[in-house]
Amino acid sequence: MAELTRITISLEDTLLGAFDKHIAGKGYENRSEAIRDLIRDKLIREEAKEQQGEQVAVVTMVYDHHARELAAKLIDKQHHHHDLVVSTLHVHLGERHCLEVSVLRGPAEEIAHLGEELLATKGVLHGEITYTTGERTLNQWR
Repeated sequence: MAELTRITISLEDTLLGAFDKHIAGKGYENRSEAIRDLIRDKLIREEAKEQQGEQVAVVTMVYDHHARELAAKLIDKQHHHHDLVVSTLHVHLGERHCLEVSVLRGPAEEIAHLGEELLATKGVLHGEITYTTGERTLNQWR
């Protein structure tokens, strides 16, 4: 592990109390690890917005599988970009609705385009794209 530096921060009592309650519920053993995770998360999200090279994204979609030809349209779009789709998970939420999670990896611009195209497909009820980063970036904070 990298060398650690001790810092001091000042917080209002109410903010600290809410933070402590939040991290206890998540299972953190101490504030330091929770704060490190928050900082890493923010840095990764900011970098992902600006990233140019290879990027990784997770596209989450909820849709009504009875919607006319929707599943076929989503599959066609993913097959058309087979080089970007690493894996897809399909979950039946109930009799009508499905959750689909696709992991995308490739050039940032192409990943963003495919993710937005999937979410914009008529019949997708809810979804989001979560961008993350690759090994190179993660290794710089070790």
